[in-house]
Amino acid sequence: MSVFSSSVATSAIVTTLRAAGCVFAEDEAGLLVSTAATPEDLTAMVGRRVAGEPLEHVLGWAEFCGLRVVVEPGVFVPRPRTGFLIEQAIELARRVAGPPVVLDLCCGTGAMGAAVAAGLERAELHAADLEPAAVRCARRNLPGAHVYEGDLYDPLPPSLRGRVHLLIASPPYVPSASVGLLPPEARLHEPRVALDGGDDGLDVVRRVIAGAPGWLAPGGHLLVETSERQAGPAAGAMARAGLTVRVATSDELDATAVIGTL
Repeated sequence: MSVFSSSVATSAIVTTLRAAGCVFAEDEAGLLVSTAATPEDLTAMVGRRVAGEPLEHVLGWAEFCGLRVVVEPGVFVPRPRTGFLIEQAIELARRVAGPPVVLDLCCGTGAMGAAVAAGLERAELHAADLEPAAVRCARRNLPGAHVYEGDLYDPLPPSLRGRVHLLIASPPYVPSASVGLLPPEARLHEPRVALDGGDDGLDVVRRVIAGAPGWLAPGGHLLVETSERQAGPAAGAMARAGLTVRVATSDELDATAVIGTL
């Protein structure tokens, strides 16, 4: 139940958020009011939001593909456009005979793995990330899954080699020179390692692609999120790694997924 039932109090919060530049002030006020446990919590949460902290960090959760996922301060917030890659992944996973083995690489909060698993009857789910805070979130969001901490494939158990039916990844793909142009919410409150993809934005993407064939099962799929302009170079890297490649796009979500099959 809301800590405040007064429409006057909620209206005051809307006014405060709007003055701070929050475009969706009414929606945000409703979420803050419904999430806060006490009036004191609500005051603190509004203050954090006015100071520019991402709404999801303030709330402690984000909505992704119909799920509510835990998001700690300082952790990358899952983006709605990534839902397009999830749709592609679930469609491919449903073609696997038996429960598919799914690996969420650069998993962040584990939102992608959770969304894929929610769309399937059963799955063996693995996830990995370099950031300790992200791994903490992923372990809360992926109960029963195997969540590893380390750089890309390094922490994965050797027993997983050649068994992965679906490898999903949304690595950092913002070119280094463009990180400073990101909205302050991302630039100041999300870890740079989750955003900065190097000179052309594809440094980590290329590493993900290069390592994938050793972990994919025969007929397994690698799905990587990129920008539209990066899809060609990413597809070329997949082809050089021996994968059969296609590019899927969504104009509605401004989303691009490069998909390679072993």
